[in-house]
Amino acid sequence: MKVVALAGGVGGAKLADGLAQILLADLTVVVNTGDDFDHLGLRICPDLDTVCYTLAGLANPLMGWGRMDETWHAIETVASLGGPDWFNLGDRDMGTHLERTRRLRMGQPLSEITRVFCQAWGIESLVLPMSNDPTPTIVLTDQGELPFQEYFVHQKCIPKVTGFRFEGSSRAVPAPGVPDAIREADLIVVCPSNPWVSIDPILAVGSIRASLQPKTVIAVSPIIGGKTVKGPAGKMFTELGFESSAKAVAGHYGKLLTGFVLDQVDGDDEDKIHSSSLEVLVTQTMMKTPEDRKQLAADVLSFGYKILSDKIDRKEK
Repeated sequence: MKVVALAGGVGGAKLADGLAQILLADLTVVVNTGDDFDHLGLRICPDLDTVCYTLAGLANPLMGWGRMDETWHAIETVASLGGPDWFNLGDRDMGTHLERTRRLRMGQPLSEITRVFCQAWGIESLVLPMSNDPTPTIVLTDQGELPFQEYFVHQKCIPKVTGFRFEGSSRAVPAPGVPDAIREADLIVVCPSNPWVSIDPILAVGSIRASLQPKTVIAVSPIIGGKTVKGPAGKMFTELGFESSAKAVAGHYGKLLTGFVLDQVDGDDEDKIHSSSLEVLVTQTMMKTPEDRKQLAADVLSFGYKILSDKIDRKEK
């Protein structure tokens, strides 16, 4: 199967890695860039880097983001000179941002820069930013409107969330390769990323959501037992007036989905989520090891293959 995965954050990167272990070049990962911002004069692409580092085997295994074997001399120097150190940049990671920024200033688009980086890191799957156009995520809170990294890192997700805005998304164009990958895909996998700030920004870009409507789309819940493994998705659901649950995640994506995957912990919700238009798979979704990632990916792909086969059988009848 040709598969397109929509991803952002650590959970999305882990499942993308599992899928890549099985699919290699038959996988395209479309990554959220709503988190991207400028800091210390550098262009930072947190989700894109987390996905790429993970696929390349370079990610910090303890934090899930940043580089392994990292040092922090540069940011320590910044702090000692009175500069902003609230966004922690490692020395190896900073090299990525330096070269990305240099290339952007030369006029290279983000998608081309990402291709070059992936080639250098030995990544076989195709990784694409959702768009080359800036589409910053703005978090609406009880303390006013905050750029995503200000809310997420500087304010530590403390402000109460009241909504989101994806600036410029309606005018943005999907990055080259994204429309073709979606059109040619047999299966779309929505990774266990934050629905509000990792997946919604992708869906908001230009024609991406509309292009997914005729496809077979499976989402994996990032919420297990009412909590997120990492990040503020559960807090966001609650503050926006929803329960923090796998069922709420399925409801958030609504009619976009053909299939939904939830953890065994939430197995009692299977009947509440299943419908004539939505198939449900209950399996182990916690990814603690690379083997866990590959097993979940295999489960998702088998689930997708079954849904596709059932569709063909119904058409033939």
